Amino acid sequence: MYKKISNKMGLYFITDSRLTKQGIIKDVKDALESGVKVIQYREKNKPTREMLVEAIEIKKMCKKKKAIFLVNDRLDIALASKADGIHIGQDDMPIKYVKKLMPYSIIGVTVHNIKEALEAEKKGASYLGVSPIFETSTKSDAGKAIGVEALEHIMKKVKVPVVAIGGINEDNLQSVLKTGCRNIAMISAILKYENVRKRCEEFNKIILKE
Repeated sequence: MYKKISNKMGLYFITDSRLTKQGIIKDVKDALESGVKVIQYREKNKPTREMLVEAIEIKKMCKKKKAIFLVNDRLDIALASKADGIHIGQDDMPIKYVKKLMPYSIIGVTVHNIKEALEAEKKGASYLGVSPIFETSTKSDAGKAIGVEALEHIMKKVKVPVVAIGGINEDNLQSVLKTGCRNIAMISAILKYENVRKRCEEFNKIILKE
């Protein structure tokens, strides 16, 4: 069955082997047990074989919990692990080629401004990852913070779901929520703590609170 990102998925969980305190498989297990519905596997430093082993394991875990499993950047890993979709950046393979290889999959695209957002939507992006909302040290090439005003502007101009990402933590989360966004990625704010499940539960409760 074809899965999709909605406008109200809550916490969007992204793995990070540099920040994890207990290993990404355990992080994913905790996130899923907390109720997280979207897992993105993002890995830049490991060998392809090791990445595939991890991706296949995470896919199984997500399937069991009926969660969406996405792979960042690596189309080969996404295809081999039978991921539900892929997330690509502005410098990755163009959407039209990704759609040919993964025609029934979710395709998320990172955008930094309204021009990129409208272009990605036009080309068939399933959802947009608007980044970085605030300054972030998690992704070295994230670029300059665009702020919540730009996030809100993009949300008003596009019809596809939007995920806010970049430097979001407990101190600035409320300012993001005021834009109406209910798909939020938080990485270091979760992974720098030992109890990933508890952090995910706490943030999800805040994000999805009516």
